Amino acid sequence: MTMAGFDEKWRDFPDYILGITQEIWEDRGLSTLHHYYSPGIIVRTPLSIVKGNKNVIGATMGTLAEFPDRQLLGEDVIWSGTPEQGMLSSHRIISTATHAKDGVFGKATHKKLKFRIIADCHAINNQINDEWMIRDIGAIAKQLGMSSEQYARQLIEAEGGVEHSAFPFTPAIDIEGPYRGVGNDNEYGQRYEDVLRRIMSAEFSAIPKEYDRACIGEYTGGQTALSHSEVDQFWMSLRSSFPNAEFKVHHRIGLDEKMMSPRAAIRWSLQGKHEGYGMFGKPSGKEVYIMGISHAEFGPWGLRREFTLLDESAVWKQILLQQG
Repeated sequence: MTMAGFDEKWRDFPDYILGITQEIWEDRGLSTLHHYYSPGIIVRTPLSIVKGNKNVIGATMGTLAEFPDRQLLGEDVIWSGTPEQGMLSSHRIISTATHAKDGVFGKATHKKLKFRIIADCHAINNQINDEWMIRDIGAIAKQLGMSSEQYARQLIEAEGGVEHSAFPFTPAIDIEGPYRGVGNDNEYGQRYEDVLRRIMSAEFSAIPKEYDRACIGEYTGGQTALSHSEVDQFWMSLRSSFPNAEFKVHHRIGLDEKMMSPRAAIRWSLQGKHEGYGMFGKPSGKEVYIMGISHAEFGPWGLRREFTLLDESAVWKQILLQQG
């Protein structure tokens, strides 16, 4: 099958996403970003919003200078859409890298790192033009011997202190990109959205009802959770930090493909005040915006694998900048 508007060398959409990621990073084809990323691409991460492929190339070079041996292993691509209308991939990556040079993470520590990334990319005509990406910065910080809060403080200092430091991404600074889709209506996406909505409305009893007893959760900060009580602990510590924050689902994909478990990808947000104890310590009362992406895999006994990323350092940065 060839995809209309895409180079013939790509077998299908996941092949394109996995292939260009390898070309850009491991094969050092940074110049291919001129080709694979549209000139006006918008890339949103919890810490920033970047417009234009020139800026993306600059950021990519900065990362490779600090982590020269970085590898990006594509763990899964959950996707929706058509080549003609445009496609959205939610691409989950395990990255390995050695902190070999000085950079945004401070003086080189020569530590070997492993962390996850999830990137939602919209592609049409062989180009990506809209992106939402979450790196597990909490996991990187932890492996370098820092907490996410310490890393956020270090970032603020490096950017010239509270007065000069850039405020993280919020909807107020968003730029509307070309992609306005909301995913698809596949039953597994709907089922997973229902589970997340129940958890976010404090119905934690949804976990023993909907998750396999042997489920494994891979969560932000590089944490792994086993079975119902540990999964409950993760979601509880997040929700309890922002008990009245508004939960919104922005994009939902369900996918049932050959040789894979049925799976789902959901991009969501939480917006509201840090009013409770939990993942972010003592309540600060500050208004925060959290960008989250979650993946799930289903089996005969319910949800068996879950992956959720948010950038804890971006949340801490919002709290710290407002505290002054």
